[in-house]
Amino acid sequence: MEAFPYLKALHIIFIVTWFAGLFYIVRLFIYQTEASEKSEPEKSILTNQFKIMSKRLWYGITWPSAILTAILGPSLIHIYFPISEHPWLIAKLIFVLFLYIYHYICHRIYKSLQNESYTWSSTKLRIWNEVATVLLFAIVFLVILQDILSMWKGVLGLLAFSGVLMVAIKAYKQKRVEE
Repeated sequence: MEAFPYLKALHIIFIVTWFAGLFYIVRLFIYQTEASEKSEPEKSILTNQFKIMSKRLWYGITWPSAILTAILGPSLIHIYFPISEHPWLIAKLIFVLFLYIYHYICHRIYKSLQNESYTWSSTKLRIWNEVATVLLFAIVFLVILQDILSMWKGVLGLLAFSGVLMVAIKAYKQKRVEE
């Protein structure tokens, strides 16, 4: 049990670096997508730079952090056995599964953009970026409150905030188009 605090600290550190990578990679996707709409030579210079930055972030920080999170997480779960007595943990693991699905979809977007195939608009990518925020809120509320009902209240509040944020994103896009 002496190793538990160290494992927990490392788990939290790699969760933080994983989320940092997920948040930033989608911003890079947005910037690269918008750069692809520019004229030459600016288009080539920017897209090449964003591809390099994305590759370094994705394989140097985001993937390793996701893998280390997956390794360290199960090493901590034994203190919650039997798991059936901790429904909040089951819900958390479901949200973590959604987070790995989100990560996988980001990987597909990454691969597509590395091949300069732009299938997502910058607006869709901005909305996609908020999915990680919702997952982060749900997971943190569950871990801290250890109560599913309280977590849902927090997530519903976040979704309402996300709705306001989506309106702001559309207004910002409209303002940029008018400029």
